[in-house]
Amino acid sequence: MSTHDRLLRVGMVGYAFMGAAHSQAWRTVNRVYDLPARVRMALICGRDEPKVADAADRLGWDGHTTDWRRLVESDEIDVVDICTPGDSHCEIAIAALAAGKHVLCEKPLANTVEEARQMAAAAAQARADGIRTMCGFNYRRVPAVTMMRQFVADGRLGEIRHVRAVYLQDWITDPQFPLVWRLQKDRAGSGALGDIGAHIIDLTQFVTGQQITGVSALTETFVKERPLPAGSSGLAAQADGHGQATGQVTVDDAAVFVARLDGGALATYEASRFATGRKNALRVEINGSLGTLVFDLERLNELEFYDAARPAAEQGFTRILVTEPEHPYLSAWWPPGHIIGYEHSFTHQMRDFIEAVATGTDPAPSFADALQVQLVLDAVARSAELAAWTEVEPTLAEVAA
Repeated sequence: MSTHDRLLRVGMVGYAFMGAAHSQAWRTVNRVYDLPARVRMALICGRDEPKVADAADRLGWDGHTTDWRRLVESDEIDVVDICTPGDSHCEIAIAALAAGKHVLCEKPLANTVEEARQMAAAAAQARADGIRTMCGFNYRRVPAVTMMRQFVADGRLGEIRHVRAVYLQDWITDPQFPLVWRLQKDRAGSGALGDIGAHIIDLTQFVTGQQITGVSALTETFVKERPLPAGSSGLAAQADGHGQATGQVTVDDAAVFVARLDGGALATYEASRFATGRKNALRVEINGSLGTLVFDLERLNELEFYDAARPAAEQGFTRILVTEPEHPYLSAWWPPGHIIGYEHSFTHQMRDFIEAVATGTDPAPSFADALQVQLVLDAVARSAELAAWTEVEPTLAEVAA
């Protein structure tokens, strides 16, 4: 049997916003890329029988179940894809690894550092048996972001001095928006900090090759009580208008922090779901001794590059349209100049994951990488509570070293 005949049977737990995005990627990846294995969307899991049955049909899965344990223990599953709220990541991932399944888990890795440490340890143990794990920080796979990393690694920016990162949304600015699971600490772990702040933490560390070592933070919850929901889907929800019952918001609405990176750079971060008018505004700027790079998710096919090495009369920001076959991931898509979108980052994620599993290499970001992001999130939360500069705890691997 050739490597192209290898079949990876995927089981996915969760079917809402992230489940739909992952499903599209699993459906598409073998139709776009020539890979050493092909996938079959074997089984999808959710708690609500009618809804998960509908999702299986709508999203293209062969079967469905309401029991995630049946999915992870099945001999008909090779890969477990976890798209559930953070409170279940640890239990599902560790059970899947114990059952010998490769695991892709959505970010943030877990709700607590302790859970993330358990997951990273289980992944390290499973790796010895050839089992691969990856955390789904999909924005790494936007071609312009991968190109940023290449520019920095090639020395085009020189010494990195400043990092500025914001991720701004506005979907809960209305105080009557219901109390969905993302606003409950026991389900989500944290609010804007873990939901969108985790993305800019991972993205900036990925691009610069530097890790955050310490932070000073502020967090705020602007609306402290909300109507209980009658139903929700993804980032949309309806309030229960009958009794007007309310519940307490137990997560942050916004987080702002300054940080030091281990390469010497100073950094600022802002994550908010109360930035009125900002729908999905992730923006990163890197200033170096030889130039500057800017990425804006709302213009995800572009980079701005300032090259200080050019003659003074020619200096200025250059717009680079990241759509050419020579750019990361793009040779398999459309003719030059044709743009791609948000969903393509997930297809690129599945491409990299499949290649790693099929070739026996380690995909990135690993669970250890995701644990390090979790440690930064924890330091931010502790700093905000203590109103003090807070060092980021080391990972287990760093302690061992």
